[in-house]
Amino acid sequence: MIYLDEAATAPVRREALEAAWPYLTAEFGNPSSVHTVGEAARAGLERARADVARLLGARAGEILFTSGGTEADNAAVKGIALASARGRHVIVSAVEHPAVLEAAEFLGRFGGEVTRLPVDADGLVAPEALDAAIRPDTAVISIQHANSEIGTIQPVEELARIASRHGVPLHVDAVQSAGTLPLDMRALGVQALTISGHKLGAPKGVGALYLPLRVPFEPLIHGGAQQRGRRSGTEDPAGAVALAAALEASCRDAATQGEALAARRDRFIGAMLEQVPGARLTGARHRRLPGHASFVFPGLSGESVLLELEARGIVCSSGSACAAGSDEPSHVLLSLGLEPDVARTAVRFTFGHRVPESDLMRAASELARIVPAMHR
Repeated sequence: MIYLDEAATAPVRREALEAAWPYLTAEFGNPSSVHTVGEAARAGLERARADVARLLGARAGEILFTSGGTEADNAAVKGIALASARGRHVIVSAVEHPAVLEAAEFLGRFGGEVTRLPVDADGLVAPEALDAAIRPDTAVISIQHANSEIGTIQPVEELARIASRHGVPLHVDAVQSAGTLPLDMRALGVQALTISGHKLGAPKGVGALYLPLRVPFEPLIHGGAQQRGRRSGTEDPAGAVALAAALEASCRDAATQGEALAARRDRFIGAMLEQVPGARLTGARHRRLPGHASFVFPGLSGESVLLELEARGIVCSSGSACAAGSDEPSHVLLSLGLEPDVARTAVRFTFGHRVPESDLMRAASELARIVPAMHR
């Protein structure tokens, strides 16, 4: 099988499994317990927090462990907005993950107001559009680092400078970019940032939120005062150390192999556009994640293309796994200006450093045979 759906979930890394194993066996204690078994678990948890902070250019006290990216996104958007003295106006981009969009809409049910920034045909937010949208009552801005469906990378540093000039916290969903693109909180200038373990090669069910203590925040989960009262609940040392190990391994791979992966991506995109009749790239051609290529095939069914590829041993997707099974066209692709019928033909290929170029070229070759046959 050729697996080309790492934006949905990545294979679990050996480093993550080996790091987690002691905390699933001998060091099984509750990290809130004050006896030696609990203290051993606490030590592992705090080492993981320090490791994640180091890899993100942050301080250990600025890292909250969560159950995943969705919880971290919800906590950032809702928690910062609810604690804001400015008001309840929230700004998001039109191509955000549903975890961000629905968190913002939830606030709208309680007197908040949401502004969705449009994007261009590549999926990029214009910095001047953000500047114009900020109001005196804007509580929080949430704009992703990179999009899971089209791979486009947003100009986060420039957007952060604009938000800072207005004194508004900027939250960045970096679930797709963490471990692939450089992330340094001081350089980016953001006030909150979300990552998810299973996109990096950790087991599912763990994520992290960068949230400095200086940022006003209303906790959404109460009942235990863990993590300085900002996220109550018994912590998961095994998940935390797995996340830290996966993030470190991913960052190492990106530093040593990132350029090669991007070159492989570009050759794959070139082969697809040259060999597959009617294939159209979605998202930016070069300002995109290094292991991401996404296309539409007007006149075909994206679901049928996926089934034909899987029958040939190639697994990919039509877009976000969180929207799988929905008949509605992707809100991301509609935001690019695509017609609904075209948006329904989307197919996404996402891959990491361990996927050889021969696997990508086989996918292109198979599609070069599948697509003309489906048009007959």
